[in-house]
Amino acid sequence: MPSPYGFDVFENCLTCKWKADRFFCNLEGKALEAFDHLTFTSVYPAGSVLYAEGEMPRGVFMLCKGRVKMSVSSSEGKTLITRIVEAGEVLGMSSTIATSAYKATAETIEPSQVNFVKRDDFLRFIKEHGDACFSAAQQLSEECHSANDHIRSLGLSHSAGEKLAHLILSWCTEQGKESDQGIRVKLLMTHQEISQMIGTSRETVTRLFGDLKEKKIISIKGSTLLVHNKPALEALVLL
Repeated sequence: MPSPYGFDVFENCLTCKWKADRFFCNLEGKALEAFDHLTFTSVYPAGSVLYAEGEMPRGVFMLCKGRVKMSVSSSEGKTLITRIVEAGEVLGMSSTIATSAYKATAETIEPSQVNFVKRDDFLRFIKEHGDACFSAAQQLSEECHSANDHIRSLGLSHSAGEKLAHLILSWCTEQGKESDQGIRVKLLMTHQEISQMIGTSRETVTRLFGDLKEKKIISIKGSTLLVHNKPALEALVLL
């Protein structure tokens, strides 16, 4: 079924063409069929809040297509983006399992297909299917590693420039595509969002991007970032 955003919507997990090689997308046979029966499919535009920090969990959100930013806020209104979730992950799982409030706000940064599963249905599902329980453990483990890397980058980096270089290198690893001109990365975050991810100001991010472009390390055209000199970028990371 086509969506208003230029991609097809697949409401059946068994025939979905968006299946990623990750976690719950890798379920097979009866487990995948059981999971499919529990899901409610929706399509969201960019900027949609799936759930907010502090809300009690209604269930989990399977990100089938698109990307979602996870952020936390202080009482003074400061926001820190903790990570970007790619398709193939389940959002809100730790809070759903622990029956505790969502620890972050989940907001789409591009049009996305999301499958929702009610809390009680999800808990019963992972109890009844061992492979699903193992997939949940794998994802929660990866989230811990990701959080540790982010804390390390924020806490031990010596400058905002080092933090930005570290972030760009992580994009290259996670989604970069080799080309004749360098490593191509889809850049969907604004300078404000990037500043919220590395704990600095928007003006500083704009200046740092300008410095990297002037040194021919990167170039940006529209929503595409090209890393022309990865070794030079790596030299900026002292960790």
